[in-house]
Amino acid sequence: MNISTFPEKTMKTRAFFFDLPPALIAQYPPAERGQSRLLVLDRGTGCSGHHLVGELPGLLEPRSLLVFNNSRVRKARLRGTAEKTGARVEFLLLTKQDVLTWKTLVQRSNRRRPGSRYVFSGGVSAEITGAEGEFRFLRFDRSIDDHWLDLHGRIPLPPYIKREDTPGDSERYQTVYAGPWGSAAAPTAGLHFTRELLGRLEAAGMETAYITLHVGLGTFLPVRAENIEDHPMHEEIFSIGEEAADKIERAKAEKRRIVAVGTTSVRTLESAWKAGRLERGEGSTSIFIYPGYSFKVVDALFTNFHTPGSTLLMLVSAFAGREKILETYAQAVQEKYRFFSYGDAMLIR
Repeated sequence: MNISTFPEKTMKTRAFFFDLPPALIAQYPPAERGQSRLLVLDRGTGCSGHHLVGELPGLLEPRSLLVFNNSRVRKARLRGTAEKTGARVEFLLLTKQDVLTWKTLVQRSNRRRPGSRYVFSGGVSAEITGAEGEFRFLRFDRSIDDHWLDLHGRIPLPPYIKREDTPGDSERYQTVYAGPWGSAAAPTAGLHFTRELLGRLEAAGMETAYITLHVGLGTFLPVRAENIEDHPMHEEIFSIGEEAADKIERAKAEKRRIVAVGTTSVRTLESAWKAGRLERGEGSTSIFIYPGYSFKVVDALFTNFHTPGSTLLMLVSAFAGREKILETYAQAVQEKYRFFSYGDAMLIR
């Protein structure tokens, strides 16, 4: 479903860029989970304040409902060897097409033609059977499941983290409440939450609900179009259980604030809300939220700082206003906040 509300005036992708010193891009998580800084923006007044993530229970309105995305990150990066040339090639597994075939992104995709064969760890081999633009379909000689990937795959750290993944990333690039496998990137806002912080939120009278959106290209594919509405959003799968849907509908009826933890939670909630209720079960979304969109469910957003020109920066700009967001990001740069997946956090309320 693609249910964006378009602005009257065409918006340019270049309007969502900002200057960011490379030194502020976090290359590692903080020493301890939950110890990051938190920039709080009041979208009504435009006022901001500097806090710590651990202060969150005192920064939210009483009886707020926090909605988390509990998708678990796959070890979706696979390094193989080309049978003909011996070249080392890295694939990013995106979605399973059938028992043996995966849709993938691959380095230098124009060189990876159908018929090319590769050997992976454990004696597994695979052949490229088709192409779709920059994507390649990789058919393995046996079924590759998440448990096999956990043994032989690598953590899919984003390209702006300029290092190899380490054993520590297996824990830190995963939320403490991760549930079903399926994401090719972490729902990174959730990385800040510890069991202890979740307990303090509950003790402060907050309620929590867990939904699932498996993070894929719809979330992390760069915007290459000059006009933002020309950017194609890729479909992602989500799931909402009966218990979570009941909690969210009840909070809406009682006029309690719904706090989305992460942009993937926003996209799931806004996609599934139909005629005053949430659709239950599994669905898919290609929703693209940018300025001009009218939010139906979400009242506040806990999120990381996002990359320049990205659909995620456009989403938070839709929520708080482009100028306010860019002004706040400039302040974050000045105050030397850490950016992106392993960086600091922002609460927009």
